[in-house]
Amino acid sequence: MSARRRGNGAPDGVCRWAVVGCGWVARDHFVPGVRASAAGAWGRARVVAAVDRDADAAAAVSRAAGGVPVHRDIAALLARGGADAVYVATPNHAHREVVEAAAGAGLAVLCEKPLAAGVADAAAVADACHRAGVVAGTAFDQRFHPAHRAARRLVRAGRLGRVTAIRIVYGCWLPPEWSPPGERAGGYDNWRADPARAGGGAVLDLAPHVLDLAGEVLGRDTVRLSVVPQRRVHRYPVDDGGLLTAVTGDGVLVSAHVSYNTRERLPRRRLEIVGTDGQLTATDTMGQEAGGRLELRDATGRVARVPFDAVTSPFTAQVRAFSAAVMAGPADTGRRWAWPLERDLMLHRMLLAALAEAERPARAAGAPAGGGGHDLLGAEGVTP
Repeated sequence: MSARRRGNGAPDGVCRWAVVGCGWVARDHFVPGVRASAAGAWGRARVVAAVDRDADAAAAVSRAAGGVPVHRDIAALLARGGADAVYVATPNHAHREVVEAAAGAGLAVLCEKPLAAGVADAAAVADACHRAGVVAGTAFDQRFHPAHRAARRLVRAGRLGRVTAIRIVYGCWLPPEWSPPGERAGGYDNWRADPARAGGGAVLDLAPHVLDLAGEVLGRDTVRLSVVPQRRVHRYPVDDGGLLTAVTGDGVLVSAHVSYNTRERLPRRRLEIVGTDGQLTATDTMGQEAGGRLELRDATGRVARVPFDAVTSPFTAQVRAFSAAVMAGPADTGRRWAWPLERDLMLHRMLLAALAEAERPARAAGAPAGGGGHDLLGAEGVTP
């Protein structure tokens, strides 16, 4: 998607963002990322509007952004104008409506993962952006964590030899009554446990990061995926954990444990990249915060700490990259958005197909979900 359209232009070179969906991720991570981007030499941005049917949520994002105008819906935002890009952070089932309206008005779109609750809506999201010719991306902030960028460079430089496997643990604690920081206990609408709005549970929420990050580090995506969803701890109608096993076309194994049932104080976020000549281990980097630890162990057993920018959050880095792409001129080829929505849609389809296959035996037997697999190569209805 090399074409680009701007909202009303930005003569100061700053990308103007509207936040649509003013939950805790937008308030506590995206908006601070935008504000931090102002200090950079490129990819500078600012929030110019907050949009949400929940007036209190919109007001909270407005305050975090310095008192920007508040709108109840996307139509009111578009009528007012003044934005170059839209960050879509509504519940998953509402992504399509917002993206189609924003892209249709010529605004760039950064849509939270997963692209939608289901395949049809996700395909419509990608199609709307393609037809409009706008800069568009999925908000895979983990690909921008400085530790993961450092790991990518080492892998592609051959420091691990021939990579054989990637192993990921990505967990959190999300009980039915969960409330994020800054919310009144018991007053939060935990839509991530609602299958109608979320489309799934822990697997659909967290596994997209796994698939994207594995492909980003390796430079090639998985082509075969199996999922074992888990319903073990929390009493809600979606999975609260899951195991994923996948393989790339050239044989790299990818495995992951994702969960909503891992207590926050327990070790729960780890990335390992294994090769014939070494192993990279990233600890406490899978998440929204900056920092963590990255270590390289070579074939002799020697361990060295790998330096990286421990101050910049993945949200800040993502905002800078996307804003630079939105505001780039025809000659700024190095600042174009490098991750097409078509690729993200392909991974989304593969994940949903594997989940559906995993659930099929359980539905037939009336038992808890088991496991299933899906092959991207030649699978009907999976390739874009």
